[in-house]
Amino acid sequence: MKPPRSPDPKRTRAEREGRAGEATAAWWLRLKGWRILATRVRTPAGEVDIVARRGSLVAFVEVKHRADEAALDLALDERRLARVAAAAEILAARFAGPGDDIRIDAILVAPGRLPRHLEHVWMG
Repeated sequence: MKPPRSPDPKRTRAEREGRAGEATAAWWLRLKGWRILATRVRTPAGEVDIVARRGSLVAFVEVKHRADEAALDLALDERRLARVAAAAEILAARFAGPGDDIRIDAILVAPGRLPRHLEHVWMG
């Protein structure tokens, strides 16, 4: 019988940094008047990092945390955003009501920088 594999240190670190980035993004949204409805919501289509509401607007937010600003510019791709959009479609009835607007946003987080909130990152 093989001994259990120890966790990959790079993966463990990335997970820890990702969670810290999501906490920073949630804090940023709250400062901007958003109410956090849920975090890390999983669906068969993919995961939404943050679901937030401000007034009649519900945002499904993808959070990217990278070591530096330059890496953040490459962090979002169409494939990942399509999965977030598919997950948001599944979750919309749970978090949005009649008359609410829905959009897909992203928040980019790097150490030593203020988070960047990108609105309407998916128009598909």
